[in-house]
Amino acid sequence: MAELKTKKSDASVEEFIANLEDDRRRDDSISLLALMKRVTGQEPKMWGTSIVGFGDFHYTYATGRQGEWFKVGFSPRKQNLTVYAMQYIADDDPLLARLGKYTTGKSCIYIRHLEDVDLGVLENLVKRSYEAAG
Repeated sequence: MAELKTKKSDASVEEFIANLEDDRRRDDSISLLALMKRVTGQEPKMWGTSIVGFGDFHYTYATGRQGEWFKVGFSPRKQNLTVYAMQYIADDDPLLARLGKYTTGKSCIYIRHLEDVDLGVLENLVKRSYEAAG
């Protein structure tokens, strides 16, 4: 069975964000960092080279495969901010209808810029997902 390549590290979250080349992406990341710290009450950790995660989550699939991941997090990708907070949120959740401009992936929300979404709604989604992760 293949081992998960993205793992928690001791790399500096603040340094990672400070080194983002795009000013807007950096500012959005600072805002997301503050939002997730407030919601989770956790200190952020780097996962791999480009994901900021909050909280620890141990999972076991029906196949028996197990691993460690974060409860919620984000990554300031070139095209979008990827917010990892969708694992426990249904596609038909009424909050998503109020979020603003976004797309979804398997367990994430893709946001071009934070100004495109309602931050109060995003905070509620992150909170719900974090709490549901246990």
